[in-house]
Amino acid sequence: MKVRADIVELLRADVPHLRIARQLGVSRETVRATHRALGLPVRVRGGRPAHTSPEDAYRAHAEPGTDGHVRWTGYTDGSLPIVFHSSQHTPAPRIAFRLHHGRAPEGRLTRTCDMPGCVAGGHYADQRIRAANRRADKAFSTIFGSAS
Repeated sequence: MKVRADIVELLRADVPHLRIARQLGVSRETVRATHRALGLPVRVRGGRPAHTSPEDAYRAHAEPGTDGHVRWTGYTDGSLPIVFHSSQHTPAPRIAFRLHHGRAPEGRLTRTCDMPGCVAGGHYADQRIRAANRRADKAFSTIFGSAS
């Protein structure tokens, strides 16, 4: 059977069959046949992946590198990595941040490294971290003067 690369990518990212069919304009049977042809694990009732939590779904698609960065191998919406769990979709950086810092991020997340697509939790800053960094920068300037 000839398989479409776009269907394969979405299946490997644990995107539900119905969503794949609608997004790509193919039948659900085409998606199911591709799933079988790839020998992927059987999905649980309702088409949801068998991950027990969003964190497990994140870990299934986060590939740690030797340099501290984490490459995302799952589904992306544009350039935003997405975790699917229990019919919910959550940006992967939010889950990574929570796993790394032990708390939910406050406000918008910004990546602090220069590797495109990195989803390492320690490579993101939320509003609280950015505010602390600004206070530290101000204290440094007060003590040592501004660098020119």
